[in-house]
Amino acid sequence: MNVILGISASSGIGIGKAFVLPEEQEKIIPKEKISPEQIEEGWTRFQDACAKVHESITTDLAALPKDDLHRVILETYQLMIADPVFLQEVKDSFEKSLYNIEYTLQSKTEEYADRLRNSGNDYLAERAQDIEDVFGKVIDILIDFKPFDIEQIPDKAIIVAKNIRTSDTVILSKRKIAGIATTEGGVSSHVAILAKSYGIPAVVGLEDITSQVKQDELLVVDGNLGEVITSPDAATLAQSKTKIAAELRYIEALKKFRNLPAVTGDGVEFKLYANIGSPEEAKIALEQGADGIGLFRTEFLFMNTMQNSTKKSLSFSSSASEEAQFQAYKYVLETMEGKPVTIRTLDAGGDKIVESKELTYAKEKNPLMGLRAIRLSLFYPQIFRTQLRALYRASVYGDLRIMLPLITDVSQVETVLGIIKGVQISLKENNIPFNPDVPVGIMIETAAAAICSDCLAEKSKFFSLGTNDLTQYTIGIDRENPSVAPYYNEFNLAVLRMIKLTIKNAKEAGIDISVCGEMAGRKESAIILAGMGMRHLSMSPKQIPIIKETLSNFSIQELETLSNSLL
Repeated sequence: MNVILGISASSGIGIGKAFVLPEEQEKIIPKEKISPEQIEEGWTRFQDACAKVHESITTDLAALPKDDLHRVILETYQLMIADPVFLQEVKDSFEKSLYNIEYTLQSKTEEYADRLRNSGNDYLAERAQDIEDVFGKVIDILIDFKPFDIEQIPDKAIIVAKNIRTSDTVILSKRKIAGIATTEGGVSSHVAILAKSYGIPAVVGLEDITSQVKQDELLVVDGNLGEVITSPDAATLAQSKTKIAAELRYIEALKKFRNLPAVTGDGVEFKLYANIGSPEEAKIALEQGADGIGLFRTEFLFMNTMQNSTKKSLSFSSSASEEAQFQAYKYVLETMEGKPVTIRTLDAGGDKIVESKELTYAKEKNPLMGLRAIRLSLFYPQIFRTQLRALYRASVYGDLRIMLPLITDVSQVETVLGIIKGVQISLKENNIPFNPDVPVGIMIETAAAAICSDCLAEKSKFFSLGTNDLTQYTIGIDRENPSVAPYYNEFNLAVLRMIKLTIKNAKEAGIDISVCGEMAGRKESAIILAGMGMRHLSMSPKQIPIIKETLSNFSIQELETLSNSLL
């Protein structure tokens, strides 16, 4: 028996026999000069290969239910494979370099994938694999390469792999997979998102997992602890089965909370919203009983595969086109069926670098206190106006709220409202429908914002507490620095007092206030926030039934007593 430690990507415990995916054979892609006369023949072969990949994806789509989360991913792949902007770039490079089409496509694909990996954003880095995946299939056809057939995986298997290509994750909807264990991949990967949706335990970051596990070896994948146990002994196996049974009972008990309001034992109602980082996660939010979306992070739209502004196809634009953003926002609003959707404007900079021709960064000694979030948007007003235009265009498709990140001064809100007024005038002049009454609120993420929240409330329609940044800025701790991470404490008295003051000022101004930081989704901190008077909490979708169940076990007086003991 051996315990291999990794990172939890999807909770739960799974027991099954290992199906070790073979290492993908290295593709030998020739690099050859061609003559101008060979360009037409090479381009025709490329177009034919794209058509075959598109047809294969269409076949997979036809086999999926209409509400299956995997459809969004495959439909995105269809758009990618037909993207006119990327295809034109490939063609231009092909004709200029006069290298064979296989080599040209590989070079261009790697170029875009590298940009995403170097973006400094986990979600964007995961999208690099998507680009390599879909155009890798085109290259397979061009060089007559035969990849492993994913259909060989049997029911109840635990998939063990260095990585799982996104296009191969269709197997998760076809088989009853017991678990997933990979070396690569992250918590923002499509594999992780789909595993959560299908309830499959998954652990990633397992070093050399394929060499540590034998084919058909019995495994336990513990997505709660982030570990994989190989050849478990009888006692460990029995213990794991007991945990699975208890977990199934707990999950079954939680199901009733999905469609119930969040209410304390004495009948005080709360609103629980979902934090999402991609459009497809909106469906998961609905399934988990979310009252709406409390935070839709839009960073993924920048330097990601974007929709072209004139055609319904994706382009690898280094900044998001208006049409691409509009389609993403519209999708989420329509998916949520009239429930409120709070979309945060671009929160780049600091620890979230988005590489772009339009967004350039000077080297900063302290980037977390530099040109980031709303400061970056106001520094590049044209990019900000584009995002606002897309948001207001989408506003007619649901209950939209716009949220501004890292506001520290009333003048910033006033400047934004002035830009919004100009955007609305432009839309009206072009006869583009929009809702002029979209609430515009702010995130309270700094001591400055919390202390001056009474003044900010006069210009804002709502507040949302970003407790992650509020904590690190208030107590001066970089939460990403392992040397000082132990000092990062959301229950620090100064942080709690900042939160309490902001709640007080929001209530006195008569505006809504919520928490969208990590505190909202943890049992122990949600209890404290509730006792402080917070009635709106936004969290990871899977936490919603858990927090509903937690709140139901307390009266308001009990919650207030617990909070007061800390304050």
